[in-house]
Order: sequence, then C-alpha cells, then structure tokens
Amino acid sequence: MTEPSWQAQWVWSEGEISPRNEWRCFRKTFEVPAAGWEDASLRITADSRYVLTVNGQQVGRGPVRSWPFEQSYDTYDIKHLLHKGKSNTLAVFVNHFGVSTFYYLRGRGALLAQLDLALDGDSTPLVLTDDTWLTSKYFGYHSRAPRMSCQQGYSEFVDASVWDSSWVQGDYDDSSWEKASLVGPVGMEPWTTLKKRDIPLLTEETKYPVRVETLKQVKSFSWSTAIDFRNHMVPGSDEHMNVVGFTGYMATILYSEQPAAAILGFTHSNECVGSITLNGNVIPAESFYGVQPEKYVQVQLEQGDNLLLIDITAGGVHAGKLHFGIYSDSTVEVKSAMQLENESSAFLTIGPFDTAVFIDHQEKVFLDLDNEIYKSVQAKVKTVEDLKQFAAYLQPVSVALVSEVDVISMCIWKQESIALNVPADLHNMVIPHQHPAVVPVFSGYDTEMVIDFDKEYSGYLAFDVEAEEGTIIDFYGFEYMLGDYRQDTFGLDNTLRYVCKKGRQQYQSPIRRGLRYLMVTVRNASAPLKIYGVTIVQSNYPVAEIGSFQSSDPLLNDIWKISQHTTRLCMEDTFVDCPAFEQVFWVGDSRNEALVSNYLYGVNDIVKRCLRLVPGSKDQTPLYADQVPSGWSSVIPNWTFFWAIACYEYYQQTGDRDFAKEMYGHIKFTLEHYQQKINADGLLEINGWNLLDWSPIDQPNEGVVTHQNMFLVKTFEVAAEMADIAGDATGGKAFTDAGAILKQAINKHLWNPAKNAYIDCIHTDGRRSDIYSMHSQVVANLTGVAGVEQKQIIDKYLLNAPADFVQIGSPFMSFFYYETLAAAGKSQVIIEDIRKNYGQMIDHGATTCWEMYPNFAENRSNPDMLTRSHCHAWSAAPAYFLGTEVLGIQRTAPGWEKVTIAPNPCGLAWAKGAVPHPEQGRIDVSWTADESGKRITIKVKHPKHVEINVVVPEGYQGEVVVAVI
Repeated sequence: MTEPSWQAQWVWSEGEISPRNEWRCFRKTFEVPAAGWEDASLRITADSRYVLTVNGQQVGRGPVRSWPFEQSYDTYDIKHLLHKGKSNTLAVFVNHFGVSTFYYLRGRGALLAQLDLALDGDSTPLVLTDDTWLTSKYFGYHSRAPRMSCQQGYSEFVDASVWDSSWVQGDYDDSSWEKASLVGPVGMEPWTTLKKRDIPLLTEETKYPVRVETLKQVKSFSWSTAIDFRNHMVPGSDEHMNVVGFTGYMATILYSEQPAAAILGFTHSNECVGSITLNGNVIPAESFYGVQPEKYVQVQLEQGDNLLLIDITAGGVHAGKLHFGIYSDSTVEVKSAMQLENESSAFLTIGPFDTAVFIDHQEKVFLDLDNEIYKSVQAKVKTVEDLKQFAAYLQPVSVALVSEVDVISMCIWKQESIALNVPADLHNMVIPHQHPAVVPVFSGYDTEMVIDFDKEYSGYLAFDVEAEEGTIIDFYGFEYMLGDYRQDTFGLDNTLRYVCKKGRQQYQSPIRRGLRYLMVTVRNASAPLKIYGVTIVQSNYPVAEIGSFQSSDPLLNDIWKISQHTTRLCMEDTFVDCPAFEQVFWVGDSRNEALVSNYLYGVNDIVKRCLRLVPGSKDQTPLYADQVPSGWSSVIPNWTFFWAIACYEYYQQTGDRDFAKEMYGHIKFTLEHYQQKINADGLLEINGWNLLDWSPIDQPNEGVVTHQNMFLVKTFEVAAEMADIAGDATGGKAFTDAGAILKQAINKHLWNPAKNAYIDCIHTDGRRSDIYSMHSQVVANLTGVAGVEQKQIIDKYLLNAPADFVQIGSPFMSFFYYETLAAAGKSQVIIEDIRKNYGQMIDHGATTCWEMYPNFAENRSNPDMLTRSHCHAWSAAPAYFLGTEVLGIQRTAPGWEKVTIAPNPCGLAWAKGAVPHPEQGRIDVSWTADESGKRITIKVKHPKHVEINVVVPEGYQGEVVVAVI
C-alpha cells in the first residue's frame, strides 16, 4: 500500500519557539470506528525527541538522528492497541533540546503525528496533529538541569511530587491544558523533507544488576551548582557546538551569618576556573588540593558578604561549564553582588572582553588575552563597590543557565564517607522478586550505595520504589571501579535526580545512558526508602548473535566476547564511538566498527544509513565533517577518507552496485575539494584536525601530515574503483592518475633515506619533522605507498619496531597495524599482540574494550585512570581478526559470492566459529590440529550458493570436510 500523503501539521505551544531543555506533554483523545477498517498506522516525529504511548502503553521512542533538512519519522502499526468503537488516547512526551549537540542541530520545538486507518488498500486520516490537540509543560522536569556533556543533551532532574504520571492514561483530567499551537505544514523550514526511518526500531531488554557493591553513609556539598558560561558569554553558541573562547570573570557573594570555615570545590576544573580571589585576596595555587581535574580549597569566610571572583576565561572549549560546590558547617547563602535583572541568578560576569569561535578547517582566529581592561580586573576589584568601575561590562547570568544543584559534584566529592557492611537483604534491590530492599537512614548523613550490573549496558534507567514525599534519590552511572578507586566520569554528567512523591512509584528515564556501575544516594529521607528494583532497559540496534568464536585459548575467547559486547553497545541508530561519554557517530570510527559488525552480526541497513548521513555535512564543509549530524563543524581528513573506503567496503560486503553508484557522486565531490588543497610539491597540505591516533606522533593541524597523504592515495584508488562501477571512465582515470602522482610526491618528499623511514610531517614553516612513528611506516605499507626498496625496509619494522619510534598507542591504530600484518601473512604476530594488549584489559576486569591500552596511562596525571572510555567500539578489532585469521574466513568476491577458508593455527590446538553471510545464513568453520603440529582437520558448512575455496595452512597435511546447506 502506498503511504498516504501528510495532512498533519507541526504543533507546539505558545511562547518561545526553541526553549532550552523543555519537556512537554501532548494528548489527543478520539473515537475509533467500530468497523470499516483493517489496519492502523501511526507516523510520528518530533524536534528533538519523543516517547509515544497509545492507550497507556508505551509503543516507541524516536526519532533517529538526522539532518533537519531530511527529518526522520517513525511508523507504528497500532491496530492491536486501539479500542474499536470506543474512546482512545494518544500521548506523546517531547523533549526539545533548545541547543545543538554532537548528534543534533538546533531546530525549534515541534511535534508531527498522523494516524491513518486502512481498508482494502485505501487510507483515511483519522487523527492529525493540529490545534485540537492539548499540551502542557511537564512541570516535574527541571529545565535547568546541566548539560550531560558537550556532545549530548541534558542530565535529568524530575520531581514526581508535582506532576501526575497518569497523564498518559485515557481517563486523565486534561481540562487545564492549553490547546496546541500550529507551527506550520509539512515541508516547512527547517524540516524541508521528511524521510521514513531506514532502520528497525531499537531493542528494549530489561537488565538487572548482580550485586550491591558498597554501602556508605556520606556527607557532601551543602550547596552546589553548574553554570553554562558558554551560552552566556558567546551569543549564538546555542546554535552550534563549535569550539569557543572567551575572556572574563564571574562574581558572586557568599553570605555567612558568622565567621566560618568553608570548602570551595570545583570538580571539573579544567574549564572556566582560573585565578580565584576572595574579598580581594588571591587564593594561592599551593592552597588547592585534589587530583586533576578536581580542585578544592579551604577558606575562611568573614561575617556577612564575601565577594568571590573567578577568572572564567576559556581559551578553547566545547562545554564552557563551571561545576561549583560549597561545604560548611555553618549556613552559607550564595547571592548576587548586584541585582541587575529579575530573571538573573546569583551570578554576574565581568565581560566578555573578547570571544572567538574556532573552526579547524577555516581561517585561524585568536582570542585576545592581552586586553588591558580584562587584565586589570583582579587587581581593581576588591569589594562589591569596585564592580561599578566595570559597569559597562557587567552582565547578569540568566537563571536558566544555572542549575539548582550539581548532582555529579555531590556524588564525586565527599566531606565524610563511612563504609559499612552490605546487609544481605539490601541485595533485594537487584533481585527480580517481590521483597524490597530497605535502605537505612542515618541522622545527619546521606545513604550511598553502588550497584554493579556486572558488565556495561546502554539504555534507559528504571526503578520501582516506595518512599515518603520529598525523599531525594540521586543516580550516578559510571564505567569502572577497582577496590577503593572509582573512575568518575569527568566531562559527562551521567546523573538523574528523582524527588519522590508519597507511596509506591515506578519511573523509567527517557534519557539514554551508558554505565556498568550505578551509585544510588538517598538524601532528605524522613523514613527508610524501599527499593523493589533498579534496572536498565538495554537498547541497541536489533541483532542476532550469528557470529561466534571459540578456541583452545580461554584468553582469546574472553577477548572475543568483550569485543562482541562492545560492538553491540555501540550500535544505536548509527554506530557510535561509546555509549557513555558521547554517543556520537564518528565517521572514521564507524569504518572499523562496520567491518567488525560484518563478522558478528551481518546487518547492513545500519552501515548504509551511516554512510548516507555523511554527505549531509556538505553545507558545513565540502570536506565532510568527522561526526554527523552534528552542530560541530569539524574535519578530520582521515575520517573522510575512511568513509570513502567504507563505501567501497560496503559494496564488497553486499554487492549492491546501485548504492556504490549513489555514493560515488558524493566521493567525487569531496575529493575534488581535497585536491584543491594539494600544494606545489604535490602533497596534501591542509588546515584540519589531522588526527590518526592519540599517541604523541607529529600530526600538526596545519601543514603536510604523512599518514593522511598516504590514506588519500588509498582513497583515490577506491574512488577509481567506484568510478568504474558507476561507469565514469574519465573520472576513474583522473583518480588513478591523482593517486599515482601523490604516491610519487610522498616518496620524494616524506621519505628520509638517512633514517630509512617516513617522517611524520612537514610543518608550515618548511621544517621537516624529526619525529618518526610506527604509524607512518604502517600506513605506508597498508596503503601501498612504499616503493619496493622502502617496503623491504619498513617490513622489518612491523616485527621489530625501532625503540626511538613513537609506538602504537590505541586499539584503533592497531586495527590498521593488524590489517598490514594480515596482508604480510603474519597472523601469529596479530594474535600475540591481541593477547598482550587486550589481555591487560581482561586482567583489569574489563567486560568491554577500552578506548586506549592501559599502558597509555604513563602519560596521564592519574595512574589509576587506565583509559577514559571503558567501552569504545573502535577498539573491537579482535572480533574481526580472530574471524579472518584464526578461523580464516575471508570474502573474495562482492556479496560473499566467493569465500576463502584459510585458517592460521597460531599455536592453538583448535578453533571453531561462524561468520554471518549478508543474505544466506552463515558460514561455519571448525578446525583441529594434532599434537605434532603437522596435521589439521578443517570442517566447513556453507550456503549452497557460495563458492568456497579451502586452503590448508602451509606446513600442514589436512583433511577437509565440506557440507552445503
């Protein structure tokens, strides 16, 4: 049946068109005919996110991330939920961000929905969003909750005592609600095109914790807040997420009824915390304590007003957020030094004296840090009266940008923390049965518990509790702890504050989170809290675990399992880098993630969706952005090159020639713009984020960077292949020639014969890098750039890296290293490297793959912090290479029409497993080598339409058994 035309209109409410972090409810009650229809289809989308309920039953959430100009919508079959001949209710919960993120571009608040009834192929609209719908702000949600991170939306603060959660039910009294306001018709800006969701709905699976890890009575800040100085200091910065800078000061009054000692705490001090003065006295640096990024100082407050002045200058930040807390045994009130506006907070700023927006691939801009007025503030402002000297620069900070409480700071910092034994019945909160855990109450203290889900998950926090009204439950998710060490999620406010109503209540958060551990802190409890359960509704792209791997080495088996779980958690509506910190579709990461997913799950729609999203960034930059769709216009040239390579690999995976033709035009477009960056020496010289790995290789953001010149050669070659598929012979020859010319220039200018190695870069001043890295040598080998003589030399480095070369520092770079080793027939080296580096993760209790190897911690100020992100799919390489090398399953024709099975025993006694075929089930392989190491039995089961070539390992005599399904 052809989908009916849209007749619904976008709706919202009166007032601000793009309010900051607004949660709004919409309802429509209607009659459904008793007969005369067979199907009921509901299409829906919203700006920014929605949760849909039909007759009190939650149906789905969305939409998937998309560019505003091709807004995605979802379609639900809801005929089984409708009551024929009776009243029915649609209820939609909408969160409008009101700011751009790394996965959303700011639009305006709006909802669009249309319910069609169908009979014999004809559809009739029954319900349309229009001004007959009713709407209300969800008054239980605090719009002033802090941003979770620069990449994401907001943390969560919900007060159940001021809102009736039964608003989704049909019998709810909505007589006090306002009528929805019409925004406009389908096709209006910014949603000029609507695009049907191109992937299935994500899973929702309930996951229970396994234990209560700790119980403590704690005491934290008596007052705290988080302040968004980015949006205050840089007008218009809510429209994008580009890096910004600003200069200026924050001023506030700390009022104390009597002289008192206090602790000032800044838990995320890497931004917006420069010099600090109290009552005109500079607090010396040696007075502060705490492991970075935490920063604390004990001060003595005078009776009455105390003027606090903080230099909040930020040289280049995404978030620009100040986390600030105060602890004192006496009452301390935070108030404004000057009441400038009714809607102002307790804070004002002096400045900004300068602002800047930094975009890596555009002309360089600089922040003026030498402004004389700015530099004079600290010396001149000793009292409130002194502020008047800077009247022209005083700005009140809007209360909307100041949170009521900074929950994450209260969870991180403790004035007192007393560990207690965990009583057996407290574990009832993690057991799915009817008996609750009774949380003890301690006079003068809060009660803190940490529960362990045993492995990381990504989804929606849910709980069932019984409480007195006003009881506060703070939830804080994090990824790693070991003994007394807890790795806090600095840069990610992974918290939820829930204020209880009286009695039994259930709640499921609409905000996605990634975590393994969950800190649960009960505050303000007048009676013990009963917890009947805490769960995570795990949500990811729907996959079956078709791929498998087992071997005689338990360590490799464990490594494969954490690689599998990591990949699954990082498959949302796109591939994402990590489920906790960012949840961002990084274009370069996804190339490797797709290859791993091919060997685990064999799903193609998510890969196609990711690849198609990238060219949508062309209006931000013709070089294509490195994360999409995003408010940050940033270019990592390698990420664009990996995208083009991934387009070709998708064709190889599926045999989809039409898709290859479609993407060729986009590849050609961006490469023609990259060719404009070729300098007089024939090398790519570009301003951008010229990244490959986090190791200290010489990869400046200006100049000629060796590894990306080499990857550009490979991309030219891929473009030529795609041109051939598309029938563009002229374009194919042009790209072939461009690759050959660039390869020649690399070997002429970037090879140092005295060092027998490729240098890392040439700086803009012409200075040749004196740093040599394994990265440049590996990429030269992988891309085929190295000439015959050069390759003979750098081949040796693959097995014996020179000690003075920068070594590979991340699992992401290891993927390319392993590809190079595989091409050289060095499977044994791959397996040894996997055991060594990933084995360290297993030794430290990893259940998912880390962003960096643990030994990279040598460069960190905190030796306990082994990696930032503990779940990062760019690190899941073992799941791919154990399939390609140990099982030896390798595609040798597009669409897996031909497959070679060439196992590499690598010292193992046996291995078995399976790899998904993209269309016809899977390919099973098992092999067993005898103790002599000379004989091997290989068993293969494969779909009948796949041509199989089995290769017995060199040095072995083999028995091959092949079965066709």
